[in-house]
Amino acid sequence: MLEIEYLKDPNGKPTAVIIPIEVWKQIFPEEEISLDELSDRLEDYCLNQAMDEAKSTPLLDSKTALQYLEE
Repeated sequence: MLEIEYLKDPNGKPTAVIIPIEVWKQIFPEEEISLDELSDRLEDYCLNQAMDEAKSTPLLDSKTALQYLEE
Protein backbone atom coordinates (compact mmCIF):
# COMPACT_ATOMS: atom_id res chain seq x y z
CA MET A 1 0.00 0.00 0.00
CA LEU A 2 1.27 3.49 -0.79
CA GLU A 3 1.93 5.84 2.07
CA ILE A 4 -0.10 9.04 2.25
CA GLU A 5 1.39 11.75 4.46
CA TYR A 6 -0.39 14.52 6.33
CA LEU A 7 1.13 17.92 7.04
CA LYS A 8 0.01 19.47 10.32
CA ASP A 9 0.15 22.95 11.81
CA PRO A 10 1.93 23.55 15.16
CA ASN A 11 -1.29 22.60 16.97
CA GLY A 12 -1.41 19.21 15.24
CA LYS A 13 -4.34 20.10 12.98
CA PRO A 14 -3.99 18.54 9.48
CA THR A 15 -3.49 21.23 6.85
CA ALA A 16 -2.39 19.34 3.72
CA VAL A 17 -1.92 15.90 2.22
CA ILE A 18 1.07 14.52 0.33
CA ILE A 19 0.31 11.60 -1.99
CA PRO A 20 2.74 9.62 -4.16
CA ILE A 21 2.86 10.44 -7.88
CA GLU A 22 1.62 6.91 -8.71
CA VAL A 23 -1.60 7.59 -6.80
CA TRP A 24 -1.96 11.05 -8.34
CA LYS A 25 -1.72 9.58 -11.86
CA GLN A 26 -4.34 6.92 -11.03
CA ILE A 27 -6.79 9.59 -9.91
CA PHE A 28 -5.89 12.23 -12.52
CA PRO A 29 -4.73 10.58 -15.76
CA GLU A 30 -5.72 13.71 -17.69
CA GLU A 31 -4.80 17.26 -16.79
CA GLU A 32 -8.26 18.84 -17.18
CA ILE A 33 -11.26 17.27 -15.43
CA SER A 34 -14.50 18.65 -14.05
CA LEU A 35 -15.21 18.97 -10.34
CA ASP A 36 -17.83 16.20 -10.62
CA GLU A 37 -15.32 13.90 -12.32
CA LEU A 38 -12.74 14.71 -9.64
CA SER A 39 -15.24 13.83 -6.92
CA ASP A 40 -16.17 10.55 -8.64
CA ARG A 41 -12.53 9.54 -9.11
CA LEU A 42 -11.61 10.29 -5.51
CA GLU A 43 -14.62 8.32 -4.27
CA ASP A 44 -13.74 5.35 -6.52
CA TYR A 45 -10.11 5.42 -5.40
CA CYS A 46 -11.03 5.52 -1.69
CA LEU A 47 -13.61 2.74 -2.06
CA ASN A 48 -11.10 0.56 -3.92
CA GLN A 49 -8.51 1.14 -1.19
CA ALA A 50 -11.06 0.21 1.50
CA MET A 51 -12.06 -2.96 -0.38
CA ASP A 52 -8.41 -3.98 -0.81
CA GLU A 53 -7.80 -3.42 2.90
CA ALA A 54 -10.92 -5.43 3.80
CA LYS A 55 -9.59 -8.42 1.86
CA SER A 56 -6.64 -8.70 4.26
CA THR A 57 -8.68 -8.07 7.42
CA PRO A 58 -9.96 -11.10 9.31
CA LEU A 59 -13.72 -11.51 9.53
CA LEU A 60 -15.31 -11.16 12.98
CA ASP A 61 -17.98 -13.47 14.32
CA SER A 62 -21.33 -11.75 14.99
CA LYS A 63 -20.76 -11.43 18.76
CA THR A 64 -17.34 -9.81 18.35
CA ALA A 65 -18.63 -7.54 15.58
CA LEU A 66 -21.51 -6.31 17.76
CA GLN A 67 -19.12 -5.65 20.65
CA TYR A 68 -16.88 -3.66 18.31
CA LEU A 69 -19.80 -1.57 17.05
CA GLU A 70 -20.95 -0.82 20.61
CA GLU A 71 -17.55 0.67 21.54
